[in-house]
Amino acid sequence: MYRYDEFDHQFVRERVAQFRGQVERRLSGALNEEEFKPLRLMNGLYLQLHAYMLRVAIPYGTLSSRQMRKLADIAERYDRGYGHFTTRQNIQLNWPKLKDVPDILDELADVEMHAIQTSGNCIRNVTADPYSGVAADEIADPRPTCELLRQWSSNHPEFSFLPRKFKIAVTGAGADRAVIKFHDIGLRIVESDEGRVGYEVWAGGGLGRTPMIGIKVRDFVPAVDLLRYVEAIMRVYNAEGRRDNKYKARIKILVHEKGGEAFRDAVEGEFARIPLDESIPVEKELARIQQFFTPPAYETLPDTSEVLAGSLAAQPDFARWVRVNTRPHKAPGYTIAVISLKPTGGAPGDATAEQIRAMAAAADKFSLGELRVSAEQNIILPYVKKSDLHALWQDLEDGELASANAELISDVVACPGLDYCALATARSIPIAQEITERFADPALQEKIGPIRIKISGCINACGHHHVGDIGILGLEKTGAEAYQITLGGDPTDSAAIGERSGPGFPAEGVADAIEKLIHFYLEKRRDGENFRQTYQRLGHNVMKEALYAAH
Repeated sequence: MYRYDEFDHQFVRERVAQFRGQVERRLSGALNEEEFKPLRLMNGLYLQLHAYMLRVAIPYGTLSSRQMRKLADIAERYDRGYGHFTTRQNIQLNWPKLKDVPDILDELADVEMHAIQTSGNCIRNVTADPYSGVAADEIADPRPTCELLRQWSSNHPEFSFLPRKFKIAVTGAGADRAVIKFHDIGLRIVESDEGRVGYEVWAGGGLGRTPMIGIKVRDFVPAVDLLRYVEAIMRVYNAEGRRDNKYKARIKILVHEKGGEAFRDAVEGEFARIPLDESIPVEKELARIQQFFTPPAYETLPDTSEVLAGSLAAQPDFARWVRVNTRPHKAPGYTIAVISLKPTGGAPGDATAEQIRAMAAAADKFSLGELRVSAEQNIILPYVKKSDLHALWQDLEDGELASANAELISDVVACPGLDYCALATARSIPIAQEITERFADPALQEKIGPIRIKISGCINACGHHHVGDIGILGLEKTGAEAYQITLGGDPTDSAAIGERSGPGFPAEGVADAIEKLIHFYLEKRRDGENFRQTYQRLGHNVMKEALYAAH
């Protein structure tokens, strides 16, 4: 993991001290809320429906067990004893008191954490594949690139007041688990024909009220040119992005209105005007950062397959958890373990302080003290020995963290919705809870197979409903909540925006409609098909008719 240098420590501490003074002025009345708003947003502090909310940055989703324990302590001491892990690999505290926020930020700084640029019209938390550095299909670990971008973008004098917020994602694997085509800039690490490592660059993607799939801007940018090329994109956006209408201010609108070819030409022209600064040796800096992400000294492990097979055969619940919640690892004898934060009837992404501590303990015991946050609001242990799986599962069972549902129907992604958010127009959490309860049977979940259900409580799409196999958007309609359902979304390489199915359902009808659709899918699918494949074969209209049958 990256360790702060002297500059990082000084930068974060100075920001905390600055914000402490701003909070004191707000509490004394020297600043009113309008004057305070831009200052708090620069430090990740929102004013939500009932209270302030602090969004803490978790760069590229990577956490140490020490940092995880600190989050538990803060949630217990300054909040209501839990935290909410988000779809941008961050964590949110929903109930901090304003007077306590500087103390929270000071404690976060003790463990090299902060809340800088988790809000505002700036470059936000850079996200990555949650399996970075360990995935079996990975070309290169994207986290050094993410860290380079974090350092470059923090307090950048030219890009701190963009037309709108800006989000970057990086993947280094064959499969896109970072959703690069739906980000303002998406980067994929690739190799040229000559064996040079560089980046495939996408831009102009995004969700929200106007979902768009990004365009490929360049097939290959050498590592030495990465920051210059990203800067060229940022300059074009900063100069030409709309500032008269915040709903049309994202780079996706600029790309759409300008046209792909014209946008590429503008970027290439700007790139040509940015001189190569020899004082900023990108490749040398990447190599320095890479040292913090050197793979561990993996042990040469004995074959424990017979012992594991015995445990799997003797304990069906454990066997199901291994089938569903582990992923292939690049090192022999190791596996990636997914800790689901989606228990039946729970709020997606929420974890109590006790559970956060339990996950930190599991990381120390089984994963070299490291954890990851995924965009699916789950926690990843990246360095688990297969021989330790049974002991890990038992510890997770004790902490009520052993839900065997990763990527299954009850692994629902949902924003906080109207229960917390001032922008929301409908509730998300109760809908997610009802769906997980309706499909609680583990055997049924496995029978249904991989499927993404994503729920947003407003058109800002923080629940990523546009890219769900089944997307659910809550809206207010004539004083009541109505839920539109979209079908066919896809956040992976075969990117697709879900197609709206028809009129909205009342809150009490959403789970019934989903259940009807799932049973239709089970009746119509062919051997080996998952939901997406059946949807693509039958077509949208057929699935839509099944959804609305006898409605």
